[in-house]
Amino acid sequence: MYIPEHFRVRDQSTAIAFMRENPFAILVSTTDEGPFATHVPVVIRENGDRLLLRGHVAKANPHWRHLQQQPLCLTIFHGPHSYVSASNYTSQANVPTWNYGAVHVYGNARVFSDMQELLGMLHDLIPTFEAAYEQQWESLSETYRHRMLSHIVGFEISVTKVEAKFKLSQNRTPEEQQNVIDSLCPAHDTAVAETGRLMSELGLGTKKEEK
Repeated sequence: MYIPEHFRVRDQSTAIAFMRENPFAILVSTTDEGPFATHVPVVIRENGDRLLLRGHVAKANPHWRHLQQQPLCLTIFHGPHSYVSASNYTSQANVPTWNYGAVHVYGNARVFSDMQELLGMLHDLIPTFEAAYEQQWESLSETYRHRMLSHIVGFEISVTKVEAKFKLSQNRTPEEQQNVIDSLCPAHDTAVAETGRLMSELGLGTKKEEK
């Protein structure tokens, strides 16, 4: 990913927090026919110095076979984004742009269909996205649960590189940054409003949030 230095996120903990806030990712593999992508929720796990991504795809989805053949893959985490009007800048000689946050994660995947491993993966996913569903899942018949598990293939990606980019007007003056924040935050579109909020959280602009 092209990252000008003033947009680069150097703190990995900031990148991981962004990934956890935006867990519906795009998993991309290289195949003989070209790139293949799947939109999928993932769980991020830190295991000592290792960073792992876990999730599953439908068994009918050929992506798990692509991961078997070529374990090296890319997972893209995409967050809030918004058009930024040139009217936010103090000089007339400017053009509009787009603000956004994105994290690209490279790693090697391992796929699995063993029932115990799949259950372990689900016990990561369920508490992350809906802890209350655990009781309902456990109340289902073993036959039904086994049938549902037989329709998915799990994956675990061992991360080798993380590239994070927050393009959020860091190259503008604090006054202009604040103009952008003030123009985005009131928006009804949550993606637009969240872009302004992310800028504020990073300490951009002239108004510092009270802790």
